[in-house]
Amino acid sequence: MPRSKTILARELRTIRSSFSRLARSFERIAPLVLSPPQDLLPTSPEQKTRRRPRLSAQRRQALKLQGKYMGMMRGMRPASRAKLKKIRTEKGIEAAIAAAEKIEE
Repeated sequence: MPRSKTILARELRTIRSSFSRLARSFERIAPLVLSPPQDLLPTSPEQKTRRRPRLSAQRRQALKLQGKYMGMMRGMRPASRAKLKKIRTEKGIEAAIAAAEKIEE
């Protein structure tokens, strides 16, 4: 039967070599962790922020109408939606909104 001192010495050598390998691995990856690659760094503030579009009064009104139309379409049944889509293509969005308000009542 092997002596307990030799078993203990062998296990300690194994642990020491494992720690040495682990330390070498950390030394190799330390530069990668401390200085991240350039493609992962955030861009400059000029590129990160987006310019807010300038809307004319006419464009803003069109967007409001579109939002109102979409909001009314959201609660409609498929048959009513089809009718409203047809009205919008033929007569315009204002007529479609007026028809939707009549349908809701």
